[in-house]
Amino acid sequence: MKFLLQFFTWWNGQTLGTRFFTWRFGKRVGEDEFGNIYYEGPLSSYGLPKRWVVYSGYAEASAIPPGWHGWMHHRTDTPPSREKYEAREWEKGHKANLTGTSLAYRPKGSLATGGERDRVTGDYDAWTPRS
Repeated sequence: MKFLLQFFTWWNGQTLGTRFFTWRFGKRVGEDEFGNIYYEGPLSSYGLPKRWVVYSGYAEASAIPPGWHGWMHHRTDTPPSREKYEAREWEKGHKANLTGTSLAYRPKGSLATGGERDRVTGDYDAWTPRS
């Protein structure tokens, strides 16, 4: 079953192409608290090493913790697995992307809540057709 998922879906862990590339060129760098596994490979055309993640479940970019996010985007060369990464006191814990769920943010006046926005006040006038 796992083989069929890897063969026919790209959002479920990794594809066969990613599995082969990881086997051939990937060097495992570490794993985060969600079970995502991080790899580093050969140099890209930009002269930086390729870095990628194999998600433990669905491919959801918001499932990458802040420490690993910095490493993935080459903001630091030291991955969190090689140093003691501690979140700052002002950093919030990870929260999954809730867009498309019943828990998504819906501000007052949005179409999903059925309300009306407050009237515009101050020196700003909203655009209206033929005005």
